[in-house]
Amino acid sequence: MHQYYLHLGSNRGEKKQMIEKAIEAIDTRIGKITAKSSFYETEPWGLKDQEDFLNMALCTVSDKSPEEVFTLTKDIETSIGGVKETRWGPRSIDIDILYCDDLILQTETLTIPHKELYNRNFVLIPLMEIAGDFIDPVMKISVEEIYDECKDDGEVIIYEE
Repeated sequence: MHQYYLHLGSNRGEKKQMIEKAIEAIDTRIGKITAKSSFYETEPWGLKDQEDFLNMALCTVSDKSPEEVFTLTKDIETSIGGVKETRWGPRSIDIDILYCDDLILQTETLTIPHKELYNRNFVLIPLMEIAGDFIDPVMKISVEEIYDECKDDGEVIIYEE
């Protein structure tokens, strides 16, 4: 069994509903969800001229390989919200694999740990809520320490309906 940390985000349509559909699909198709962060409202990163995002992190336990989980997350994204058209652009749902155990993996389609997590408050803050003590296999420091070193000044606030 593998422990995966995933990050989910949406800034199109009914954002919270999109994420909740993704959570349900992950629990059914990938593995049992063992932890979920709060929802966070965040300003866009990369491409600024778009709606704010709703983001969260979760932990799931699965017997599936990283490649299988990657394929399933892309299938879930497509079934819920179609395909993202622009890099860092608006999307109904985005699911990223942040970690799989203490694995370090680099293929043409998949990098674990996620290569941008070190630079993004909107990923680190929800992840820190559920896995602040998790030791990054590349940096050899905790998620909380990565956050402390992160230079991103993007605003990340707890989402209140």
